[in-house]
Amino acid sequence: MIDRRTLIAGLSAALIAPRSALAQTIRDAAGRNVPVPAKVSRVFPAGPPAAILLYTLAPELLIGWPRANRPEECAYMLPDICTRPEVGRITGRGNTANLETVLALKPDLILDIGSTSATFVSLADRVQEQTSIPYALLDGRFAAIAGTYRTLGTLIGRPEDAEKLARYAEDTLKTILGRIEPIAANERPKVYYARGPRGLSTGLGGSINVETIEMLGRNVAGETQGGLANVSIEQVLVWNPDVIVTIDQEFAATVRNDPSWAAVKAVRDNRIHLSPKMPFGWVDFPPSVNRLIGLWWLAKILYPERFPEDLRTLTADFYTRFYHVTPPSAQIDHVLAGRD
Repeated sequence: MIDRRTLIAGLSAALIAPRSALAQTIRDAAGRNVPVPAKVSRVFPAGPPAAILLYTLAPELLIGWPRANRPEECAYMLPDICTRPEVGRITGRGNTANLETVLALKPDLILDIGSTSATFVSLADRVQEQTSIPYALLDGRFAAIAGTYRTLGTLIGRPEDAEKLARYAEDTLKTILGRIEPIAANERPKVYYARGPRGLSTGLGGSINVETIEMLGRNVAGETQGGLANVSIEQVLVWNPDVIVTIDQEFAATVRNDPSWAAVKAVRDNRIHLSPKMPFGWVDFPPSVNRLIGLWWLAKILYPERFPEDLRTLTADFYTRFYHVTPPSAQIDHVLAGRD
């Protein structure tokens, strides 16, 4: 949070810091006019989704990461960029960056990707006013990825590179959604998204954590709108999902032998799938462009007969385009196994 001492320090630093010449004013996803420097060389990511999106388009502009990456994660990214320092985060749970931190790093732009609700608009306006650093708020919804890339490309002067990634996103959605369009909504698989070692945290309807699941299947927790929520095993038994998708290795390893889960259809049919998550989660955690390859993974799980593509080839191509590395065969095996 921005306290009085930090505010005074931030304002003082902003007054004496030289500002880059402004080239244009660009409208962000919240409808705000953002004054953009003529040359953007350093970008501060307000949270993990922004850091990942910026890395995929222009990694050299990334000042640092909201959370320091682990060595095993850096195996799938450019080493010199992946190991850049932890700078904290402005948005989300456990925000750890204050104005002094941001100003000391001298960014040309602060980038936030996620909700464009009034709360986040107010934060963006406040930080921009107090620091004199342009703060762009872009749409973090999965369906908006292509447009978000194009806006970011304009902000940082990389429209051609952004267009390539935007078209990949559009083609991915068009291909996958087009193939399942003939399937009536009530005939699609019922999916439970299990988080946590006991599998009893899930995403409610409309939650950013289950956007891709809700695009392809029926989220059993979708009747109630909200974010993440804790549920009981009794509720899961009532929902009786056809498929369980999880990001937790401990839960995936134990659920088949847990008597309390034995009656769940997905467990009986052995349809429990551990999501890949290296270097970032394919379903969420965090919810960013990493979900594009995750959409292919989900499609093949839910509708294998409609998606004959080789997931290993798709993975290698995605990592080359977006993470700027081409993983060897052993690394692809590691990723697809859902290992940390």
